[in-house]
Amino acid sequence: MKKTLCALAVGATLITPAIAMAADVKIYGRAHVSLDYLDDGKDYNEVGLSSNSSRLGFKAEQKLENGMTVFGQIEQQINFTSGNTDGGTEFSTRDTFVGLKGNFGQVKVGRFDTPFKAARSPVNYFGDQVGDLRNVTRVSDQRFDERNENTIEYKSPKFGNGFNVAAALSLHSGTTIDKQENGQAEKDNKAYDLALTYKEGPIDFAIAYAMYEENATNARASSDRDALRIAGAYKLTDSLNLGAFYQMAKVDGQDNRDSDVYGVAADYKLTPKTTVRGQVFQRSVDADERDSTLLALGVEHRLDKAVRVYANLATVLNDENVNLNPWSQARTNNVAGANGENSTGLSLGFRYDF
Repeated sequence: MKKTLCALAVGATLITPAIAMAADVKIYGRAHVSLDYLDDGKDYNEVGLSSNSSRLGFKAEQKLENGMTVFGQIEQQINFTSGNTDGGTEFSTRDTFVGLKGNFGQVKVGRFDTPFKAARSPVNYFGDQVGDLRNVTRVSDQRFDERNENTIEYKSPKFGNGFNVAAALSLHSGTTIDKQENGQAEKDNKAYDLALTYKEGPIDFAIAYAMYEENATNARASSDRDALRIAGAYKLTDSLNLGAFYQMAKVDGQDNRDSDVYGVAADYKLTPKTTVRGQVFQRSVDADERDSTLLALGVEHRLDKAVRVYANLATVLNDENVNLNPWSQARTNNVAGANGENSTGLSLGFRYDF
């Protein structure tokens, strides 16, 4: 449930009274917690609580006299299991931006998910849960599932009965572009994203490309790197949805870090409120004994439009020189895996969107 606030009531604390009279302002949030049993296959096997990408946010939108609309969002990560224990004071830790939209499409500026990251949505059946696909796509040096800083994004209006194009440029990380010793501005600090999506009828499809320069936001490879991602889902019946995914990632001059991720996923509605789902994804690396396989099964029941409960069982099968696990992404209950060991997680979750 999203609550639309009377702008006059919040104008004194959120925005100026003159704008508040015309703006549509909303508060929204998500409380997502789980009880987990995590086993790294070696020394660790414990039960713990996790807060999973829980959040609190504010959205504002206002029509302008020229027919365009200005919009903005501020979103903060919230830890519902242990509170803010790291002493941090920043508020806008998640997607935060301001922009304009109209017949031309929309342009926004800020820090938010890249088009490449969003392109996994057709097969994101275990998002922010044990079994999340990012446990094999957003690992090692090839971190493309990012929320980039200082980003400008353009998204086209829908065309061709379901197509959209999105393009984004991240100019630098931090508040300024770093300088080299000779005083010249750092030139290798940008990230580029381009995505084409199609969503109409039973088809949900996305193809995206990302390129990170050597010193770009969140760079970990100390080298240019790029990736191609294709994700698609097809609703065979009102109850059955099938998806497939492929990602190819490369690091310049470091062939042993190149990887491919591919696999399939499905969800099936047993009843209007109960869904079962499963997936299998293989991560193949161009280095000896570094491949991994992610498998996950889950069942979810909607208590209400805003409330759901679920149970997931997921495992990662690792080669000798890799230590991936199915729980590292988007969760506070997190421990490292063990090299060459198969890691397994069992999770009972509760999610409330408001």
